Amino acid sequence: MKYVVLVPDGMADYPIAGLNGHTPLQVAKTPNFDMIANKGIMGLVKTVPDGFTPASDVANLALFGYDPRKYYPGRAPLEAANLNVELGPNDIAFRCNLVTIFDNKMIDYSAGHITSAESQKLIRFLDEKLGSENIKFYSGTSYRHLLVIKSNNNIDIKDLKCIPPHDITGKDIKKYLPKGSLSQTLIHLMEEASKVLTSHEINLVRLDLKENPANNIWLWGFGQGTNMESFMDKFGLKGGVISAVDLIKGIGKIVGLKVIDVEGATGFYDTNYAGKADAAIEVLKKDDYVYVHVEAPDEAGHNGDLQEKILAIERFDQQIIGKILNYLQGQKSDYRILVVPDHATPIDLKTHTADPVPYAMAGRNIVPSASKAFTEEQAKLSGKNFDSGEELIKYFIKS
Repeated sequence: MKYVVLVPDGMADYPIAGLNGHTPLQVAKTPNFDMIANKGIMGLVKTVPDGFTPASDVANLALFGYDPRKYYPGRAPLEAANLNVELGPNDIAFRCNLVTIFDNKMIDYSAGHITSAESQKLIRFLDEKLGSENIKFYSGTSYRHLLVIKSNNNIDIKDLKCIPPHDITGKDIKKYLPKGSLSQTLIHLMEEASKVLTSHEINLVRLDLKENPANNIWLWGFGQGTNMESFMDKFGLKGGVISAVDLIKGIGKIVGLKVIDVEGATGFYDTNYAGKADAAIEVLKKDDYVYVHVEAPDEAGHNGDLQEKILAIERFDQQIIGKILNYLQGQKSDYRILVVPDHATPIDLKTHTADPVPYAMAGRNIVPSASKAFTEEQAKLSGKNFDSGEELIKYFIKS
């Protein structure tokens, strides 16, 4: 039996006036999404537990089948796992975005989706100038990096509050700076980083090209180390995880799945959809489970880019679902396939919400409910809803 979980990050949305009250998913051409809904079951799933911020780390952890209320350590430790950054028992990891800030306003949470080649040079430079025995910068992908504060003593971070930069685009950052324990240290680092980055040659060139410079860092998503039951012990399956972002790959690495790197997987609109599908097929030739994640719909939602969100949904349908379904249907093995966004990222809000999201699954022993299309509206009309992501995954794998 083969199990395929496909996650178009942030795909779910609200009705949009410019689409005559429809969502991007409703107007996108999605024959493969619709076929899974028609030949299987669909409904709504609550991926973000009450009391949790509707973030990709929480929601994807649930869609791997792990209850965030039990296992969630914070975003940065999950990313640290993929970067092979070992955290001591008292170390605190922070997500470190390269961002664009002018006149105290968050202009761009991704510094113009800076390339990994450019950002790695900037992070190395930051570590040379601001790093120490207790403060270390680690480069990741594009604008997504890590800061680790090392300590031999336990630091109380219960009252520390940090806001994600993608939640404050266009807003005055002074209202959203870190608060609570360690906040002064973090704010000082951000101020010093701005001085270091502003005059760097890479940013001077970006300004000349009228591209958003990476002229500051933003620290958030903090946490400490975690241990999780392996995927094999929990579900009895071997497999792999395919994504461009360290967060998803980090979860996979922690639970013992193979992390598959795909050339051209960027975590943005131009990601290599077909390459991810090919990689998933290669995993299924050897193992029985694969988790495929695509960031593009979420990025379009954060940017308020309606056309790119529709295109991302259509590319996901054609180049990932279509290709993987074609492979599965040509094999003798039984299979189950699940498509589900981790959360909604509505175009009009440009940030995540905790609304239940639509899912559809089809395959062996799943009695079709004959839904006409995979949309938010159709999911609400269907009767099979789940109160948590882990309940959905248990049903998908074990029912």
